Amino acid sequence: MLGVLLLPGVLRAFLPALIGRSSLAMSVLALLLAVQEETDSFAQGGLATAAFGIATALSAPWRARAIDRFGQRRALMAMASGQAAGFLALALLTDGEQDAAPWLLLALSAGSGLTAPPLGAAMRVIWASLTRAGEERKRAFSVDAMAEEFLFLSGPVIVGSVIGATSPPVGLGVSAATVLLGTAAMVSSPASGELRGSGQDVVRGGRPLRRPGFGRVLLVLLGTGTVLGAVDVVAPAIAAQHDAASAAGWLLAAFSAGSALGGLLYGRLNLRSGIGTRLLALSIGMGTVTVGVSWTTSLGFFAAGLALIGLFLAPSLVTGYLIADAVAPEGGRTEASTWINTALNLGASLASAGAGIVVDRSGAGFALLLAGLVPLALALATPCARLRTIATKATIATADAGPG
Repeated sequence: MLGVLLLPGVLRAFLPALIGRSSLAMSVLALLLAVQEETDSFAQGGLATAAFGIATALSAPWRARAIDRFGQRRALMAMASGQAAGFLALALLTDGEQDAAPWLLLALSAGSGLTAPPLGAAMRVIWASLTRAGEERKRAFSVDAMAEEFLFLSGPVIVGSVIGATSPPVGLGVSAATVLLGTAAMVSSPASGELRGSGQDVVRGGRPLRRPGFGRVLLVLLGTGTVLGAVDVVAPAIAAQHDAASAAGWLLAAFSAGSALGGLLYGRLNLRSGIGTRLLALSIGMGTVTVGVSWTTSLGFFAAGLALIGLFLAPSLVTGYLIADAVAPEGGRTEASTWINTALNLGASLASAGAGIVVDRSGAGFALLLAGLVPLALALATPCARLRTIATKATIATADAGPG
């Protein structure tokens, strides 16, 4: 499966893209600790990261449209420069020498999110241009998903070590450097340079959201995001219940490791089922396993259960990316791919907020149980006929299309 990395032009774009994407994996922790240290309030730090995350998610489709219109080099460099400037401004305001107003820190946090370059979506467009539709592209997207899981596993560890040795503002500086340098190196690659954009805000065939059935794909992935967001809250709560707060990181690592393994296995399997059927099966499987794990009381079994839940995450995303790539209208590939992430992140954000309330009132197990019921309900409630329509188009496209 890793053979896709040896295709001409891949590593020249993929490696710097990973450097740039690592910024997102590091910046949330750095932002939280920097604002908390400056204001002496975890509540303010939480608000800052919430402002960053919400701004990133809600503005993602419009940033993707800018890339499809103006090309990767112009649009991504402008965004990366804006985000790096925001991180550096926050670093200066939280270095202990300034007395920054909380509203200013929130505004800069939101601004940093608004200008976040969607490097993952941009890289998937590059993958599509360098691979043949079908199994080769599925393997490429699986490798990409595995690498992203590794980034979110290692990123907090790296920036945490940097902050421990220096200070939170330095962590923000590292995030600024990685997003700027990684983006600059990625867009300087020939594969990225060839994606010059349409030059106008016109997408033939209508916007991705107007494609028949695409909204239902996003609805299914919203349920997948619900489980992701709940796990982020429930894992630390379960660890605290066992008087092992330090185990929270290992529990989340087990979830990420399961997702990475799922992406590896999914990329190697030669599945004959329709791509829409796969998406529904993955959602139902994830929900069923989550409900089962919610009854687990042993910390060790809970860690193993999280790894099992994680097995469904990367394959669900890869399937969503394949559908988005296959049915995206001309000039709207980046936007279509970004909507997949937006659906997942929106579900995760809503679940994180709701899970915290449920954990306080009814316990961590009940919160995970409710989260597992959501993908089951959304998958079963999704009109299969419409989903099959878009899935059939995606299957035909991935089977019959020539080189990307």
